Amino acid sequence: MMLHFERTDSGNPDFIALVRLLDADLAIRDGDDHAFYAQFNKVDSIRHVIVAYNDQKPVGCGAFKPFDAHTVEIKRMFVLPEWRGKGIAAHIVQNLETWAAELSVARCVLETGKQQPEAIALYIKCGYVVTPNFGQYIGVDNSVCFEKTL
Repeated sequence: MMLHFERTDSGNPDFIALVRLLDADLAIRDGDDHAFYAQFNKVDSIRHVIVAYNDQKPVGCGAFKPFDAHTVEIKRMFVLPEWRGKGIAAHIVQNLETWAAELSVARCVLETGKQQPEAIALYIKCGYVVTPNFGQYIGVDNSVCFEKTL
C-alpha cells in the first residue's frame, strides 16, 4: 500500500467521484432522512479537501469548512468499501486536523448518523468526544455530534 494524501478543493474530479459514492451509501443508510441531511452536504465551494490515493487511485476523502471564527466542521468523509479497515480514514482525519491547525483553527466539530457505527468508532478512536447536537442537528434523533480541541 502506497498512500499519498493530496490537499485540494471541492473542484477536484476524484473528490467529486468519491462524494457521489458517499451520497449513494448515505441514501441507503439514512433512508427517509436522506433529503434532510443532503441539504447540508453541498460541496460546490469547499476550499479544504483531502483526497487519499493508493498509487494513483483515489481511495478516500474528507473535507472541512468554516463553522465559526475558531472552528471548522469536518465533512464528506468517505473511504471506498474495499479499502476500509486499513486506517485510511484516520489518516484523512489527521491530515484535515493538521491543515486546520496550520490555519490557526482551535477546534473541529462534526456530525454523523447513528446508522454509521464505523464512523462513530473512527471519531472516538481519533479523540473526538460526543457533544450536544449543534445547529441544524439540534433535536435530530439520528444525529451524533462530536468535537475535538486541536
